[in-house]
Amino acid sequence: MEPSFRVGDKSVYPTVGVADIVAVEHKRVGGAELAFYHLRVLGSGLKIIVPVNKAEENGMRPVAAEAEVDELFELLRDHEVPCDRQTWNRRHRGFMEKIRTGSLFEVGEVYRDLSLLKQSKQLSHSEKQMLRTARALLVKELAVARASSEDDVAKELDSVFKN
Repeated sequence: MEPSFRVGDKSVYPTVGVADIVAVEHKRVGGAELAFYHLRVLGSGLKIIVPVNKAEENGMRPVAAEAEVDELFELLRDHEVPCDRQTWNRRHRGFMEKIRTGSLFEVGEVYRDLSLLKQSKQLSHSEKQMLRTARALLVKELAVARASSEDDVAKELDSVFKN
């Protein structure tokens, strides 16, 4: 399979966020020639190696385009979502599944739903942690997508939930 990302591109990898493609390596494994992306996560410097043929299946994707960013903010401004009456641990499981997809919109839903829930009740420790995770993933990607500062993006995200 031919790599769809090149060295120097930025991509998004589920649960860790935006990463630079620092290398594309070809190795012989079990008699087959395989290609691997070498990623370095922005901010943390974490290094990840992803087989090219599994990248899409694992949720690796390009950074959001401007139209997707606009669509995300529409999703965040939609505060007419049903009140979730599940227990915190069920919500937690559902939110984790969404974050693991790596989808900008799924992560956005987690951020929106927990931000709205926070306005009406105390979040559990794990929900607070998940809210921070979703917010950090969105801030990093939107800052890269818009070529703006993380502080500006964070303020814009937070303003959506100000009363």
